Amino acid sequence: MKNEFTLAFNEVLEDKGLPRDIILEALESAMVSAYRRSVNASTEQHIEAKVDIETGKVTIFAQKEVVETVENPVTEVSLEAARAVEPEAQLGDLVVVESTPGDFGRVAAQTARQVIQQRIRDAERKAQVNYYEKQLGEIVSGIVQAVGAAGLTIGLEMKAEASMPRKEMIAGERFHIHDRVRALVAEVKDSQRGPQIILSRTHRDFLRRLLENEVPEIFHGIVEIRSIAREPGDRAKVAVSATQQGIDPVGACVGIRGVRIQAIVKELHDEKIDVIEWNPDPAIFIAKAISPARVSGVYLTDQRSSSGKTATVVVPEDQLSLAIGRVGQNARLAAKLTGWRIDIKSLPEAAVDALNKLKNDASLSLLRESEKESATKIEEMLAKKADGRPLNPEEYDQMARFVDRVERKVIAKTEQQHKEEEEKLAAIRNSIPATAFETSILDGSLPEHVAYTLQEAGYFSIGDMALQFKQNPDVIKQLHGIGEKAMESITLVIAELDKKMAAEQAVVEIVAETPVESVEEVEVPVE
Repeated sequence: MKNEFTLAFNEVLEDKGLPRDIILEALESAMVSAYRRSVNASTEQHIEAKVDIETGKVTIFAQKEVVETVENPVTEVSLEAARAVEPEAQLGDLVVVESTPGDFGRVAAQTARQVIQQRIRDAERKAQVNYYEKQLGEIVSGIVQAVGAAGLTIGLEMKAEASMPRKEMIAGERFHIHDRVRALVAEVKDSQRGPQIILSRTHRDFLRRLLENEVPEIFHGIVEIRSIAREPGDRAKVAVSATQQGIDPVGACVGIRGVRIQAIVKELHDEKIDVIEWNPDPAIFIAKAISPARVSGVYLTDQRSSSGKTATVVVPEDQLSLAIGRVGQNARLAAKLTGWRIDIKSLPEAAVDALNKLKNDASLSLLRESEKESATKIEEMLAKKADGRPLNPEEYDQMARFVDRVERKVIAKTEQQHKEEEEKLAAIRNSIPATAFETSILDGSLPEHVAYTLQEAGYFSIGDMALQFKQNPDVIKQLHGIGEKAMESITLVIAELDKKMAAEQAVVEIVAETPVESVEEVEVPVE
């Protein structure tokens, strides 16, 4: 029959759910600490402890110096005793010998309990942290242990406790003690009081994981979630696409009679979920994202502007409120889902804008002439509508076609302008030596204060400065700290770059005109 020590050891293993090696290591470490306290041993002295699980016997081994006469038995051992362990031991050697005190069992029991408990707590905390770090971004299930003003305290596996702050809870949800809760592991931190695990039911990845659990096609990669936009507890939009032909991604997510999506809606406290099919064409994708509203046209503009990508969405007048949504929710979610800034206009409003562009934009003069008759009809329709008289469907169709023609011409003109600007910029860059873009602005011949001023303005290389100077020197001249003398020094640097570039071009031309067999004999002019 196993002794009491073995039974107690196994009981700790079962209770804490920790590996046998961790508990044994903690026990042996505690015995070392107990021995150091009992004999007042130095922390520099090497000490080991061995615990026999079957008998409960504890053996201490300490490193001691071999001496002729032992004066301090804690750190010294006689030559005879040392050679009993190591036959070749000599005076002055360091030997590890058994040093278990006679009453060590009682002393260890009194002094090691606190150390053992602390080591076990540390091992428990480390195991919990390691386990839940691997669960980061995954859904876990727990039992509500406490409900407070700050949020919930939830008991998880491995006797871990997690917290769910109010901001991570869906608005309107009410939980009581002993309720089972599913949530996403949003954050895991280690601390002296144990792992701090933050759970969330408002994170968009919580919806992503629920879809993976409910829709086998998503779990197996047949259907892919492209993006998610969510306002927790109220509404969400999910864009999905199929990785295989013949698969309906939206139908797979919704399920027969909506059974799959309804299970998720119920979990999310009746949060409405719109599942739409992703499309590589931004215009088509944005039109789908505005659903359930019908869209007359989507026009992508200012894709390279500093304000980011912008899409103008034109909808029938009776669809405007539906497209925008309550307090702008539908438009806001569509913008988050697509990554585009979305400007929604009614068809009459878009027609007014199109007329203004035709009248005021000189670059649309040719279109203005060709659309002169159509523009007159559109003005009559708008006047008719302003008088409160209804328009028939044919008139609305004519208005939509007019808006489409004007907007597409404006987009084509903008694209042409961008293309011309890019070609101009490329030509300027080609007029600057490549090495200039590799030379720091501080390593050039500019005065130190001028170089630092340009670096603070974002010009980190001589090439960056030259590129801006050749595009528009006034931008540099307007910088704080750049005066006439500074501009003169910058102009000199630009002149040197032009001279260097001309020399490089001359070499290229000479090489190009020289027969292949005599290229090696060409002398490169050196300034």
